[in-house]
Amino acid sequence: MNRLPSRPQLTDVEEYAAAVLDVVRRIPSGRAMTYGLIAEIVGERLGRGGPRQVGSVMAGSGDRYAHLVPDDGGDPDDGGDPEGAGPKGAGPEDADGERVPWWRVVNAAGSPPKQYLTEALDALRAEGCPLSRDGRRVNLRRAVWFPEDDAELAHDVAPEGRTTVVP
Repeated sequence: MNRLPSRPQLTDVEEYAAAVLDVVRRIPSGRAMTYGLIAEIVGERLGRGGPRQVGSVMAGSGDRYAHLVPDDGGDPDDGGDPEGAGPKGAGPEDADGERVPWWRVVNAAGSPPKQYLTEALDALRAEGCPLSRDGRRVNLRRAVWFPEDDAELAHDVAPEGRTTVVP
């Protein structure tokens, strides 16, 4: 069973961001989660936050997704697609330096961020994620991922920065 690495003391903001990025990193290929669902899960762990806070984490410190950097162009596991179907950026990174699949996080209507709609939908299509009939939103009834499907998410980072197991 994988355990999250022990981390040094984190500020409340860093702790919340780490928890959000941990959930997002675990969303399987071809599936999606909403900002609200992520906020609910992180709220159960940490007792705070909401969809807007999740959006702030995903947006980084500037405009939403402005921190995206050019991808290396080839590894589908890190967000790129050798044939150009994947997103053009690497996305945010979690505390371990792993890229986070930002395109798998959508709003309550299943829509990716407007300014990165094409990149997100291309990546979702490439992963086989079920989309709406018009192809502009994720079909949440078929694509939403609930973490209880993944035993790994039972691991939690305690407020003190220690790794713990949640029953």
